[in-house]
Amino acid sequence: MRTSNPQEPARPAVRGRWRRIGAAAVGTAALVLAGFGAAGPANAAPAATAASTSSKVTWSPACSTPAKGRMACKALRVTGGTTAFQKANAHADAVTPKAADAATPSGYGPSNLQSAYGLTSAAASNGSGETIAIVDAYNDPNAEADLAKYRSYYGLSACTTANGCFKKVSQTGSTTSLPSSDAGWSEEISLDVDMASAICPNCNILLVEATSATMANLGKAVNEAVTLGAKYVSNSYGGSESSSDTSYDTSYFNHPGVAITVSAGDSGYGAEYPAASKYVTSVGGTALSTSSNSRGWTESVWETSSTEGTGSGCSSYDAKPTWQTDTGCSKRTIADVSAVADPATGVSVYDSYGVTAGWYTFGGTSASSPIIAGVYALGGTPSSSSYPASFPYASAGTSALNDVTSGSNGSCGSSYLCTAKSGYDGPTGWGTPEGVAAFTG
Repeated sequence: MRTSNPQEPARPAVRGRWRRIGAAAVGTAALVLAGFGAAGPANAAPAATAASTSSKVTWSPACSTPAKGRMACKALRVTGGTTAFQKANAHADAVTPKAADAATPSGYGPSNLQSAYGLTSAAASNGSGETIAIVDAYNDPNAEADLAKYRSYYGLSACTTANGCFKKVSQTGSTTSLPSSDAGWSEEISLDVDMASAICPNCNILLVEATSATMANLGKAVNEAVTLGAKYVSNSYGGSESSSDTSYDTSYFNHPGVAITVSAGDSGYGAEYPAASKYVTSVGGTALSTSSNSRGWTESVWETSSTEGTGSGCSSYDAKPTWQTDTGCSKRTIADVSAVADPATGVSVYDSYGVTAGWYTFGGTSASSPIIAGVYALGGTPSSSSYPASFPYASAGTSALNDVTSGSNGSCGSSYLCTAKSGYDGPTGWGTPEGVAAFTG
């Protein structure tokens, strides 16, 4: 059995909804090192309550509702309750933790995630010289400092501008003329860079900040990331499909030899873009918990309600890629693969901009997209003419992927588009990583 290590001790150092109808505004409280933090915007919505794993876990969207024509980030910040990570510690320590009083991280850390996805050995040995690009909107002025806190706590080597591991640029590549800052998107950025670090500690990180959350600006940021040499580009945003999507595919996402990952969405069953692009790896979300089985972990589809859970579905506009052969959708089916996204089984993040500085727990498919980008990076540079979204399909049904067979993310009859089953299904694709073999090509 793989060791799940719920208490997450520090590891030895290793080398160096453009959503036209957006999510609710950021909540008024946040889980931090010493309790709940500073209040958020006055128009904050009530926090959601998780139905999966822990009925008492609550959370709120990190980003406020976007204006029409703009994307929303997919980060969900836990605001109360007892997470799966804390439950594991409570069982081990014979104490009952309270999320609001946590003095240390209350979500999964690097060794937990590496254990869950069979990546411990690869994370220690692979990734040197590879660059993961994180594409988000607006500027996080504390990104590098917050990343340093995360990596130091977990025993990861320093990743800084000075040592060449970290670089932050605008969508035009400028290191000095950066976008305006935004607290919600800064939380998204912290989540993304921390997850890239957790999965591929030896990788370099390139943060590309778009001027605003329009598809045009975020798309230009994707192009800039590729221009600067990134072979792995994570995008934790999305929203409603439109007839313009196929042109966006051509302009921003058609990059052979580059693994581009995109969050499938946090609103339950229903297709979103750019997850629907045929050129990207669409990443769904699971609930992840420790188990007594041989793997040491178990997963199911993340769903809280009919409107909260991992996205999936059949695109209205994007053509089906040649490697996708499911028969219940004549166009592009979402998703391809998946990873943890349920806030109740969430991941630890360090953040300080616009909130009380400290440890937070996050979920949403904003977590699963950079996780999968990190797995691709551990697998090595894709061949120049390849479309890495096809790689997991070559390993379909093998031990290289953990098949997720329980749960659903909405109502579509008994269709695989919204219900997990053996083999391919919409909410989790072909499953979650078990090592890097399914992400190499």
